[in-house]
Amino acid sequence: MTLALLGLYLAVTGIALPRRLAGATRLQNRPAAGAALWLALMASFTVALLLAAHHAVEPFAHEPAGLLGLLPHTEPAGGALPHTHDWWLLAAAGAALAALVTAVGVRTGRARRRHRSLLDVVAVRDGRWDALVLEHAHPTVYCLPGRRSRVVLSRGALRLLDDRQLAAAVAHEHGHIRGRHHLLRLPADTFALLLGPLPLARAGRAEVALLLEMAADDAALARVSRGELASALYALATAGGAAPGGAADPDGGAAPNGAAAPEGGTLGVAVTGVLARVRRLARPGGGRRCRLACGLGSLALPLLPYLLACAPHP
Repeated sequence: MTLALLGLYLAVTGIALPRRLAGATRLQNRPAAGAALWLALMASFTVALLLAAHHAVEPFAHEPAGLLGLLPHTEPAGGALPHTHDWWLLAAAGAALAALVTAVGVRTGRARRRHRSLLDVVAVRDGRWDALVLEHAHPTVYCLPGRRSRVVLSRGALRLLDDRQLAAAVAHEHGHIRGRHHLLRLPADTFALLLGPLPLARAGRAEVALLLEMAADDAALARVSRGELASALYALATAGGAAPGGAADPDGGAAPNGAAAPEGGTLGVAVTGVLARVRRLARPGGGRRCRLACGLGSLALPLLPYLLACAPHP
């Protein structure tokens, strides 16, 4: 029974919910909270998958103990061990997953440092925009986050955008840097690396990236207007360049002037999320209830599979 419940939960969280939540306007109204909810859903799926695997290997080794099973026990309940004694398994699995995320982060950080070093050689610093300028006609605006962050503009972007549009683009990139959005992208990218074909992995990675772009848009609105930011997005998208929030190829490829963009090294999408972002900028804000609901969901979702496994059943 427990294994069936966990299997149903995996189907709901891995397939049904992602299709329901993808592109949800309510999550876009509070993008940072929405991104946290997607990450919590991935964490919940991972916990459920580990519990299901454990119960498949030892189906009769534990008895359901209800909510009391979450409390420490000095003596086993009956002839079987309560679920509380499985915390070490989850802790070990969590440590392994944390090590994998760290390894991916180290790899991305190493590639980002190489990219940063190359930019420092081939680009020229522009004090007015507090950014590096690449001598390339392709319109590009992106950032390299981290301890030595960089905002990068191409000469083509400087020619394409007026001063207010450039201010909006640069403010957007600084929003990414201040929000440390690359750290939120990392677990989503790792989850997609492990479970790529799963709808939750595919949709979750794309939605987290898009929601973080929207969060950076919100940060930029403290300095520029909605119209200025939307016009910058539109101008770069129609010119075939990278909108604020991503290099021409944020998941790898060639940046202008031969600077190789590291995989995952730059933040955001290029032109794929521009339409959704412009539409969002055109509608009024809101979503206080959504922020509260997302916050509660982000806290509860990772624990829910364990509660299902502990729930008493006939």
